Amino acid sequence: MAALSRLLLAALLWVPAGTLSCYGDSGQPVDWFVIYKLPAQNQPGDAVWRGTRYKYMDGSSGGWRDGAGSINSSTGALGRSLLPLYRNNTSQLAFVLYNDQPPISSRVQDSSSRGHTKGVLLLDQEGGFWLVHSVPRFPPPASSGAYSWPHNAQAYGQTLLCVSFPLTQFLSIGRQLTYTYPLVYDHKLDGVFAQKFPILEEVVKGHHVLHEPWNSSVTLTTQAGTSFQSFAKSGKFGDDLYSGWLAAALGSNLQVQFWQNSRGILPSNCSGTQQVLDVTQTSFPGPSGPSFNATEDHSKWCVAPEGPWACVGDMNRNLREEYRGGGTLCAQIPAFWKAFQPLVKAWEPCRESWVRKPCR
Repeated sequence: MAALSRLLLAALLWVPAGTLSCYGDSGQPVDWFVIYKLPAQNQPGDAVWRGTRYKYMDGSSGGWRDGAGSINSSTGALGRSLLPLYRNNTSQLAFVLYNDQPPISSRVQDSSSRGHTKGVLLLDQEGGFWLVHSVPRFPPPASSGAYSWPHNAQAYGQTLLCVSFPLTQFLSIGRQLTYTYPLVYDHKLDGVFAQKFPILEEVVKGHHVLHEPWNSSVTLTTQAGTSFQSFAKSGKFGDDLYSGWLAAALGSNLQVQFWQNSRGILPSNCSGTQQVLDVTQTSFPGPSGPSFNATEDHSKWCVAPEGPWACVGDMNRNLREEYRGGGTLCAQIPAFWKAFQPLVKAWEPCRESWVRKPCR
């Protein structure tokens, strides 16, 4: 009976047949999924995997599961979802690939002026998906003809959130990208797609917001009717995404995992009503669950320790990125929050100078 219930739940979470969407590790379309690519560690079996193991979760997986093989496989969730991009016949598709560390040379000489943002939009005339991720030089351009995982992204942890959206939502997604100012390295917006989404044409050309407000939040509704909240900021916002906006907007304390091997790392911040704490160690549940330090992890996510919010995005907490565009995609989905909340094993306490002082 329990197995039947799980099958019925999974069926309800699938998106309509024939609509372009995210595909899960099961090989079936899903409303959303998260992949956590694990760092390469010196543990038994890691020499075989060479930094390509991953954890997988979607709305019906019951939490984190071991990934279906290697992250480099075209039959897993990520490779299967991106497969339409590399088929010979892409006449009915539109796509935008962006990454501040693109896999191919770009005419933009200094990508640091662009947003610190990475992602994929892939859509047909009914719908598609938005893949938000932290992976440098990924994915390969459509002209490469095949899905692959970049060798440079094997050593460290990475996160990828794929969400299936109906076609109408890509207007709002396009507007969010005008705030983040992405570096687009490959795209296809022909015919009807160019007519329906002129905002994406503007994004491809490098046009971005030129006046206040310098940040934007919008609710996006998935193909199955689930709500995600997109937060996007311009470089002219001039503040940290998390302590300067997100914690207050969500009304929650936040524990933030990000790349901590760069210059100008921002310490945990308790100067406001909400605390923003830097995660220093991540650990998956269970006796064999991998555990690793933030210095081994290039992923970008945050969770409200008391619930109900969890977010996956593409921004770090450092001084330089206060002046770069970027964002995160958040949800109050119970399964989403319950998966991320236990991952936080340790965090940096606030320094005295960052603790809010009582008024006198």
